[in-house]
Amino acid sequence: LVAGIILVAINPYKQLPIYGDAIIHAYSGQNMGDMDPHIFAVAEEAYKQMARNNKNQSIIVSGESGAGKTVSARYTMRYFATVSKSSSNAHVEDKVLASNPITEAVGNAKTTRNDNSSRFGKYTEISFDQHYQIIGANMRTYLLEKSRVVFQSENERNYHIFYQLCASAVQPEFKHLKLGRSQENNLLFV
Repeated sequence: LVAGIILVAINPYKQLPIYGDAIIHAYSGQNMGDMDPHIFAVAEEAYKQMARNNKNQSIIVSGESGAGKTVSARYTMRYFATVSKSSSNAHVEDKVLASNPITEAVGNAKTTRNDNSSRFGKYTEISFDQHYQIIGANMRTYLLEKSRVVFQSENERNYHIFYQLCASAVQPEFKHLKLGRSQENNLLFV
C-alpha cells in the first residue's frame, strides 16, 4: 500500500469560480506541483498514474459532516468525465454524473449543520476502457443512518426522497401509493 498525495480542502459554504471547465482544462495534463493544490490536481495525478502504470487508483474523500465530501467526489467524477470524454462514450459519463442527484435524494437529509448532508458512506468505482475513457461506474453504499427514517432531531428532516414523494402525491402516476402530506419536521414512515 502506497499513500500518495494528500489534499486538505475546506468547505467555503459558497460557490467559488474554481471548478468550471476552464479550470479542469488548466489542470489536465499538468504535473503535480506545477499548479496550486486543488481537487483537480489530485484527480489528474490519479488519472495519469492509472494511464502510465496501468494500475487501479483510489481517491479517498474523508471528513466530518458538512466538510464537502459529496461535492468533492462530484468534482472528481466531473473531472474524469471531462478529461476522458469522447463522442462515442459521452453518454456513459453523463449517466455517471446524473446518478448523483438520485443517490443524494435517497441518502441525504437536512441536519442542523447542513441542508444536504450525506447520511451514508459510499464507495464509487469508475471503470475505464483501454483508451482511459469512462465505460461505467458502480456505487456501493454502506452505514446508512437507518434511525433517521423513524426519528429526526429537532430542526432536522428525514431523507429528501420522502419529501419529494409526498410533494408528488398529486401526480396521477403516484395516486396508487396513497401518499399523504408531509409535515416539515414531523414526517414518520414505519
